[in-house]
Amino acid sequence: MNKITRNFLLIFLLSLTAFSFSYAKDQRLPEVRSSMAMVVNQNTDKVIYQKKAYTQTSIASLTKLMTAMVILDSGLDLNEKVAISKHDIDRLKWTGSRLTIGTKLTRLELLSVALMASDNRAASALSRSYPAGKKAFIRAMNIKALQLGMHNSKFADPTGLDKRNISTARDLVRMTRAAYQYPLIRDLSTNPNGNVKVGKKRQSIGFSNTNSLVRKGQWDIGLSKTGFIREAGRCLVMQTVINNEPVIIVLLDSFGKYTRVADAKRIKTWMEKEAKINKVTNLKNSTKQPS
Repeated sequence: MNKITRNFLLIFLLSLTAFSFSYAKDQRLPEVRSSMAMVVNQNTDKVIYQKKAYTQTSIASLTKLMTAMVILDSGLDLNEKVAISKHDIDRLKWTGSRLTIGTKLTRLELLSVALMASDNRAASALSRSYPAGKKAFIRAMNIKALQLGMHNSKFADPTGLDKRNISTARDLVRMTRAAYQYPLIRDLSTNPNGNVKVGKKRQSIGFSNTNSLVRKGQWDIGLSKTGFIREAGRCLVMQTVINNEPVIIVLLDSFGKYTRVADAKRIKTWMEKEAKINKVTNLKNSTKQPS
């Protein structure tokens, strides 16, 4: 075997070893099918998992978390009633709503329906009720984003129907952490279902949470918001507890109705499995006798 052949063989073996190590390492990662994702420890900000976390994308109704924060920051009376008007009709995607024109709800009720059921007319009405109107509200959303360090984010409307509402998984971790500081957002976004009474006869209209994990009640979820438009795919942000640690999960541009929830489950299973492996490894290391 000549020198050139030996060198080539050595390089090939080293490359194969490196690939095998990388492949084995990747095999321990969860199979996340969402296009972008990030999971962090809420207390330490340690990144547990990430996938294209700095790629900008449309964020659909995840926007409504920012809408809720701006409304609550404004100090406006939550018990004041606001009427749904023709200006709240979705003329971008033509989505429907159970809140008919003329319906009057308190800001608190509008927040509940916007966060729990992701109602677009509710979010639009909230923005119109802001001092100086909807345009001023959107400016306040972008100012709030900058204050939170969301430098790769931009808001163009309060509902998320506008594809120009963009962000990254990294920035949405920041937004979710900030929204978690508002007890009302935590409570309203994690209600499995609720109802509001409308009209002179006070007819009750029921709404359900758009996150099936919240509806089923099997997870410890402290905050939740879903989103969907064609340009954004299906999205999900959550604060939850895994392995007795608070974590923030961001899943963006999921294809298919169930992928985002399935991804969340895969991440949870993976984290729990990794914790068990680490526990066994640490136990073995602690029992080794010093040489």
